[in-house]
Amino acid sequence: MHLATCRTGKVYILYDADSVCDAKLAPQIGPQLFDSAHWSREGRVVGEAPGRGSSLFLDAGPEEWVLRPYRRGGLVAKWNETRYPWTGLERTRAFRELRLTANLYERGLPVPRPVAAGVTRFGLTYGAALITARIPGARSLADRLLEHAATGTLLKRVGATVARFHAAGLDHVDLNARNLLVDARDKVWLIDLDRCRLREPGSWQATNLDRLQRSLVKFHSAAAMTAIRRGYASPGAN
Repeated sequence: MHLATCRTGKVYILYDADSVCDAKLAPQIGPQLFDSAHWSREGRVVGEAPGRGSSLFLDAGPEEWVLRPYRRGGLVAKWNETRYPWTGLERTRAFRELRLTANLYERGLPVPRPVAAGVTRFGLTYGAALITARIPGARSLADRLLEHAATGTLLKRVGATVARFHAAGLDHVDLNARNLLVDARDKVWLIDLDRCRLREPGSWQATNLDRLQRSLVKFHSAAAMTAIRRGYASPGAN
């Protein structure tokens, strides 16, 4: 994977040169990559994911992409939903997430292939969006749980997958049943690495698992954590 950067006016773009380029046969580099209205005018929005960020599924030719704008949560969102304080380009959430995702992807961990990150500066603030490749046939673990379609084998695979990421040092600050995807072959993927980071082993690993357990309670599946913890203790189950 070859990450490159470019700038068009106020917009800074970090992108995978193998996914987007200036050739006519590939999506063009530029601010339009992150403009949902542009994709809608082209008739290439093929779906939308649930959640605060309203991620869009895009027809990008040979594959589909996921366009996810960054949205703030909590009380601050009532006054400012899309802007963040500017502290430097490489410190923006989009650039940091794309570089982290690329790192894990190149290490063979099951994350979506990163495509591009776009940052628009507005003086002391910025807005941003991220594009990743869509995982064919993938659905959230939450959906599988709600449909009672998560077998013990799958749940152990979830735990083993989380263990692989922890072994690689990933502290996923929002580990929940919506950010774990399961594809048509029951392979487990981890998404949404916003604000995540690589760390030495520590208490954060247990904190991640506790957060996942609280998420399962929301989907009336608290008992699923027993099988997940078994898989976590035996990473070879993945």
